[in-house]
Amino acid sequence: MKGRTVRMYLVDGIPGGIMTVEIMNWTGIVTVAPRAQLADLAIRSEIRRTGIYILAGDNPESSTLPEAIYIGESDSVWERLIQHSKDQAKGFWSRTIVITSKDDNLTKAHVRYLESRLISLAVQAQRSKIINGTNPDIPRLPEPDIADMEYFLEQVQMLLPVLGLSFSKPLLPLQDQESTEAISHESPIFYMNYKKATAYAQEVNDEFIILKASTLCKEETSSLPSSYRQLRSQLLEDGRLVSSDNSDCWKLTQDLPLTSPSAAACIVGGLSLNGRTTWQVKDANQSYASWQDSQLERAEKGIKADLL
Repeated sequence: MKGRTVRMYLVDGIPGGIMTVEIMNWTGIVTVAPRAQLADLAIRSEIRRTGIYILAGDNPESSTLPEAIYIGESDSVWERLIQHSKDQAKGFWSRTIVITSKDDNLTKAHVRYLESRLISLAVQAQRSKIINGTNPDIPRLPEPDIADMEYFLEQVQMLLPVLGLSFSKPLLPLQDQESTEAISHESPIFYMNYKKATAYAQEVNDEFIILKASTLCKEETSSLPSSYRQLRSQLLEDGRLVSSDNSDCWKLTQDLPLTSPSAAACIVGGLSLNGRTTWQVKDANQSYASWQDSQLERAEKGIKADLL
């Protein structure tokens, strides 16, 4: 893995206000602002350049897709933002992300390419509600330009999670990805059997992902937190949980990222469970907690060896 230097500048010195974000040796610049400060963006020159923009906000309609986004492009991003601010359909919008180039080398064809690719990535990831009605076709570009735009896109994908936007992060674990550059941490496969449910999971970066085709207990007990009850109900409504061969279980139709092993264990079992002891390393008699402890011991031994 190669490290990155990310420079974040609070323009008005207020956390949560206008901010610019850059990566060392990258020509792009990302400007972030709450919608409430949209007027304050008017004085910034990069907002009037050719670029792409993301309108982000909460999606109250779904607990499984908590983020709503709209992705667009323009020769003058500021003019498009003014138009969107008058659109009643953009009521979800609470944060603005503008991506332009410091050297003014982005053309209309370039940003149309980036817009189409970002929408495609968002559709594939299925992490957010996408407000765009359609996904525009990818415009034809000379081969060198495609290479440049793919590199530009990689940097954008690196920065978006730093800004709290997960819509372009793929759900699949490391071995299923064509590109592994953005994956910095991968665990072994874990499994858990509870009653008649059998589930598999993997920890990738900061997420514990229940893998597609895992089964979940239909029965819920009173110990299951209400937030997890709501999540399971939403998964059924969204079609991400369907009937399985076992009448006592649901089957997961796609990977489900969660914040911790315990959250995943509760979702699978339908009750309050300690995921650190419930999840086991596949093909090994070792719990998640024991596996994590072994990682810490290995790191400690490595540090001691370096000091000798």
